[in-house]
Amino acid sequence: MLGSGIMGSRIACLFAGIGVQVLLLDIVPKDTAESTSAAARNKLVNDALQAAIKSNPSPVYTPDVVKRITTGNFEDNLKDIATCDWIIEVVVERLDIKSALYEKVEQHRKPGTLITSNTSGIPIHLLAEGRSEDFKKHFCGTHFFNPPRYLRLLEIIPTKDTDPSVTDFLLHYGDLYLGKTTVLAKDMPAFIANRVGVFGIMSIFHAMQKSGLSIDEIDALTGPIIGRPKSATFRTADVVGIDTLVKVAKDLAENVPHDEAKHMFVIPAWLEKVLANKWLGDKTGQGFFKKIKIPLTEGSPEEQKRDTEIQTLNVETFEYAPRTKVKFATLDTAKPIEDVRQRIPVLLAGTDKGGAFYRQMFYSLFSYISFRIPEISDELYRIDDAMKAGFGWEIGAFETWDLLGVAKTVAAMKAAGFDYAPWLDDMLAAGNTSFYKTEGGTRLYYDIFSKTYQRIPGTEAFIVLNNYTDKIVWKNSNAALYDIGDEVVALQWNTKMNTIGSEVLEAVNKSIAIAEEKYRGLVIANESANFSAGANVGMIFMYAVEQEYDELDLAIRIFQNTVMRVRYSSIPVVVAPHGLTLGGGCEMNLHADKVCAAAETYVGLVELGVGLIPAGGGTKEFVLRAADEMHEDEPETITLKNRFLTIATAKVATSAFEAYTLGILRKGLDEVVMNQSRRITEAKRSVLEIYESGYVTPIQRKDIKVLGRSALGSLLAGINGMQRAGYATAHDALVARKLAYVMCGGDLSEQSMVSEQYLLDLEREAFLSLCGERKTLERLQSVLKTGKPLRN
Repeated sequence: MLGSGIMGSRIACLFAGIGVQVLLLDIVPKDTAESTSAAARNKLVNDALQAAIKSNPSPVYTPDVVKRITTGNFEDNLKDIATCDWIIEVVVERLDIKSALYEKVEQHRKPGTLITSNTSGIPIHLLAEGRSEDFKKHFCGTHFFNPPRYLRLLEIIPTKDTDPSVTDFLLHYGDLYLGKTTVLAKDMPAFIANRVGVFGIMSIFHAMQKSGLSIDEIDALTGPIIGRPKSATFRTADVVGIDTLVKVAKDLAENVPHDEAKHMFVIPAWLEKVLANKWLGDKTGQGFFKKIKIPLTEGSPEEQKRDTEIQTLNVETFEYAPRTKVKFATLDTAKPIEDVRQRIPVLLAGTDKGGAFYRQMFYSLFSYISFRIPEISDELYRIDDAMKAGFGWEIGAFETWDLLGVAKTVAAMKAAGFDYAPWLDDMLAAGNTSFYKTEGGTRLYYDIFSKTYQRIPGTEAFIVLNNYTDKIVWKNSNAALYDIGDEVVALQWNTKMNTIGSEVLEAVNKSIAIAEEKYRGLVIANESANFSAGANVGMIFMYAVEQEYDELDLAIRIFQNTVMRVRYSSIPVVVAPHGLTLGGGCEMNLHADKVCAAAETYVGLVELGVGLIPAGGGTKEFVLRAADEMHEDEPETITLKNRFLTIATAKVATSAFEAYTLGILRKGLDEVVMNQSRRITEAKRSVLEIYESGYVTPIQRKDIKVLGRSALGSLLAGINGMQRAGYATAHDALVARKLAYVMCGGDLSEQSMVSEQYLLDLEREAFLSLCGERKTLERLQSVLKTGKPLRN
């Protein structure tokens, strides 16, 4: 890795995270050029790596992966690149500096070694000029997006001299090993994602002036409501850096002379003034937004305590003011609609200023992307893939156009004065009414050259459940069971945050029953943003407030019986989680025959945060695993204490790799799938593998060793110490004592062997008793009202 700046150090961490040895090099600091000390000469690269490791969000899956990174400098260690298989250049965006470095690289690089650049602005063919034939053959652009661990886009930009096998390798490696959405891009200014993304932002900047909307209003209209990130438009600009955004726009204005919309890249006068004031966003402490400290109580001793407030820039007066609450009838109409795909047509049909803004914004975007085919990509699906993976759009631009109806939208665009590319008329005239369609579980895209629908290359390895709507075996209002081929079925549910309520539990039980009767096995997965935020807290709160304890007891029993059914069914059940997998969602994974988790899975038992304990088999399973981990030559309380602390501190794994450390995933059994899009395919493969190896229904355990008072005493002493030191409130301590009681098997006078059902009964009783505590109800209410836990 040549260059250890923000991108270089983080890309190094990504490769180290998947098990690759990395050599990270950078310049020798000027003030240490004469030094012979390796520490002094490597200060810049070492400091950069340490800064990356400490940054938030973390660029590493687990802290120990950094051991795979060796640091050095260009003067002393460039010779070591002779041992490397792939060299990635990530130095400053200047052609002269990159070219000079490549000159030195040629002296040490062994023939056949891949060499790629992470440039975002310099044409790839210019970087290859003057290089040897072998260098050019193995040279390519590999444009990662920041932060590289979390943003899934990797643009691959070959030149005319790049060996096609190199391009194919990079597309495959990025997908399978790095977990990326790899997009083949042409060597055009800003490639694909930045070309379309920066156009989108600049067109909104210009539309703001015409519409008279404020920054707060635009961000309310262009965030999660349309399936875009929370940072929407202006907050995104602050995070990226307003100067960075303007530089890309200015470069595009200069370098795309034939772009029909190049006037959109001209910087508005008000934005030039923002730049002149050096209000560049987060990097300077203010941009379109500014965080200020305000006294809580002026003129009193409390004045030392300060609160913060986010203020918004008024681009007319250039003054900051408190954020205003945004009100649009269009938003009020659309907000109750859960599915963003159903929401977008409603938003564009709005009759107020919000609806007018949406039509202007989307018609402008649709016009632009139609003209970019075939300029920046021959295939339209690559534009959608790039925007979803690089800018966090939930739905691609062509996919959005499909939702609105292509012909209907083309007519509306024409009436509103928006132009579009001629190939669209050819497509519609031939009776092709959409950019995408699905046949037999396979997604096809419209190819403008052959004027036919083609399979998206590389998607053979992806099972997308939403493509199997013609193969639904069973469904209720919240869930559906799909036949995904080879006698395997997959269950998906779709509730708010994918919480687990009565209909989801019914679906799990019904799916297992159907699979036991007619299929080889079951996969449990979904394609929402998160696997599951856990049990339905609203239902628990309602029963608890109304003191319907019999109903609550029944609900918990059904949940427990369901996860036990997952474990003790007569067919293999494999769960494929991703994103947030909390509470009850985690418990379902704990009971699967195997888990195929996406690398970005944030899993944990978080019930303690709302004043409860895991009662869907989570506490039981942790006791069972702790008992199995006990060794004769060490104190038996150690493994139990570690398991207890994981639940008591509501610890959530920050990656699937960390879930092994927390004991949620099992080493040698559960697996991590780097590419989230491949996890359902992997889960299906695992189902078949387990089935064909001769799957036998497991037998419920009755030999779980619990430690009783011998461990309970030490756990209670620890809880007491945490409370006295101020780390735990009185209610935290009460909940933790209940948890300790369950995990020790109760107040037993000696160690005993107990059954799973014994522990399930204990955890259920503790859960029910905590539902009668006022402070637990306050915590549940806080989560329901604000989405945030309360410490009381």
